[in-house]
Amino acid sequence: MDREYHALPIRELGAGAGVRRPTYMQASRVTLESGALEVMTDLTRVSPATIRPQAPLAGANQFMITRGVRLLLVADDQESVLGVITATDILGERPMLAATERGLRRDELTVADVMTPAERFEVIAYADAAGARVGHVLETLRRAGRNHALVVDYDALPAPRPLAPPVMRGMVRGIFSISQVARQLGVALQAGAEVARTFSEIEAALGR
Repeated sequence: MDREYHALPIRELGAGAGVRRPTYMQASRVTLESGALEVMTDLTRVSPATIRPQAPLAGANQFMITRGVRLLLVADDQESVLGVITATDILGERPMLAATERGLRRDELTVADVMTPAERFEVIAYADAAGARVGHVLETLRRAGRNHALVVDYDALPAPRPLAPPVMRGMVRGIFSISQVARQLGVALQAGAEVARTFSEIEAALGR
């Protein structure tokens, strides 16, 4: 090599050392007229909480508690999104129905038994979210009867053959969560409340 490289100084770590963690800006207060992206969890800045489809259902619930989230993306080893599982899916009647249908005990269920497959989960295009307001997000979630919505943008993959149009692959870019929206609006929600009651609480607090 033309250039001579010198070894860097080596020091002892020492007792009581800590570990740096990602620092995120505290979510700002918003109004219904604020830009929708202000209440979106942006996965280009925050690592998504993912889980494998073969993971035990009980483990998924514990993972949500540990991460402080109520939605997990279900992904395979290649990080392709296979589906979505929420706290409502785990704590509601879906596990009992799945266990009965498959002839299994509840503790034998996996994430794949209860998740909503990707092809059945509706999403919002990032381009639409970028031009929307917080009020639009709330109304979208209310009409869908959900606590969460995924936001996607798209990657153009090489065309499968000459002159064919490129294949567009959906990429999960962000997550809207009703609890986060409410928190940034300054509305305190009752934990574990049904979706309809959650929206009633938000509307009452905002005087809508």
